[in-house]
Amino acid sequence: MIVSALVFLFGAGAMLAQAPAPASQPWTPLQFLIGTWEGVGSGAPGEGRGGCTFAFELNQKILVRKNWAEYAPKPGEAQGVSHQDLMIIYAEPGESRLKAIYFDMESHIIHYVLQTPAQPNRAVFESEPGTKGPHFRLSYEMNADGRVLNIFSMAMPGQDFKEYTRGWLVKK
Repeated sequence: MIVSALVFLFGAGAMLAQAPAPASQPWTPLQFLIGTWEGVGSGAPGEGRGGCTFAFELNQKILVRKNWAEYAPKPGEAQGVSHQDLMIIYAEPGESRLKAIYFDMESHIIHYVLQTPAQPNRAVFESEPGTKGPHFRLSYEMNADGRVLNIFSMAMPGQDFKEYTRGWLVKK
C-alpha cells in the first residue's frame, strides 16, 4: 500500500562532515534544517525509531535529505518494517522556488515544490500540481526549544489533505 510505504517521518544516514552553507538565497528558508536529526516520540502507525540528515552536496548546488526508520512488528506480524528514502532539493535555473524529488525503497517517486514560507523556521513541500493520483505534503516547523515537528499528509484527488504521520526531530 502506497501509504504504508511512504512512512518516512524519521530518517538518517551517516552525514558527511560538512559545515552548513551560508544563509543565502535560495537556501535561506531551509537553513534551520541543516544537520543531523534524531526522531523522538511516536512514529504511528507502528511505533518506531529513526532520524534524518540534511546536507549540502555538489558545491552547495543541492541539499540532500537522507531518512531512515525502523518499525517494530505490529501484533500478529513476524517482523517489523525498515524504510529508507532520499530527497534531493534543488533550484531550477531561472526559477524562484526550490523543487525536490523524493525516492524510496519501494520505488515511489514524488516531485515536490517548496511553498513560500509564511514564517521563519518553517518549510512546506507539496507535490507538484497536475500530477495524477494522490497529492502529498511534507512539512517541518521548528518550535522555540529547537525541536522540529515533521508532518506528512496526503490528499486523494478532489479531497483535502489528511495527516498521515507526525513526529518530532531533535538535532544531534
